[in-house]
Amino acid sequence: MGEKRAALGYYQAALKVAAGEAQVPRDVAQALRRAAEVCGRQARDYEDFLRRALSEHGADPATSPRFAESLEIAFGKQPLQLQQPTRYCFPGLPQQAFYPREQFSWVAELEAQTDVIREELERVLEDPRAFEPYLQTQHNQPKLNNQQNLDSMDWSACYLWREGALNTGMAQRCPRTVEALSRLPLCQIPGQMPSVLFSRLSPGATIVPHYGAVNTRLICHLPLIVPPDCGALRVGNYQRPWREGELLIFDDSMEHEAWNPSARERVVLLFDIWRPELNEEERQWVSRMLQAVKAYEAG
Repeated sequence: MGEKRAALGYYQAALKVAAGEAQVPRDVAQALRRAAEVCGRQARDYEDFLRRALSEHGADPATSPRFAESLEIAFGKQPLQLQQPTRYCFPGLPQQAFYPREQFSWVAELEAQTDVIREELERVLEDPRAFEPYLQTQHNQPKLNNQQNLDSMDWSACYLWREGALNTGMAQRCPRTVEALSRLPLCQIPGQMPSVLFSRLSPGATIVPHYGAVNTRLICHLPLIVPPDCGALRVGNYQRPWREGELLIFDDSMEHEAWNPSARERVVLLFDIWRPELNEEERQWVSRMLQAVKAYEAG
């Protein structure tokens, strides 16, 4: 009947209903395929129309990564990525995947220590006992079959701080690394944070998409050993390569993943800091609350 906009609404509704059905009659399946084709054409027409309209007004989405992402979401090319922490969510915080290094006054001083930190790491790497699987089976937790890298050295860790406690033995082996980190706004929660570690990703290893425990911190990667073509880190709809000595700061409560397709291991210094949007009182309340949660779980 020529009512393309109205037809699109019916087609989309039919496809949504059919997605929940295990089987449909052959003739209905044929009609659904036609509906999907129509929806695909309409989506392309819609995108072309909007991009032409923006271009006519001189708009260049490439100049604004956030606006460019909004278009990708509007066109159905990217999902809406939001914080989904597995343990605790503090409302009202920005839904921001990566934070610019320039926002933090201490970054340049830490990056200047990259060579010194790498020297200490290289000595640690000579000891095969220094690293352990990042994901380990917990005797009081269910072992699910979707936990890739569980008990595997493909993704391994050497801890400087673990669950808020300094590893004194490793601190003696990496004194200048510990000194550099002691000047940072590490996320301090007794018995839980900070976590500071050398994170090693073996050749060919991947870290599947997952979410962090809380959204009140940010995770930092200081790349120390980065072979050519070693992949990248994806957070939300954004992807960043590692560059030796250049800090990456991101919100791990958003979906993130990493991969290393190269023939050599990739190692970063990983640590957590407080979200800059939280004031000192809020940080204290979050710390006390999470300590109370742990006490309850231990009881």
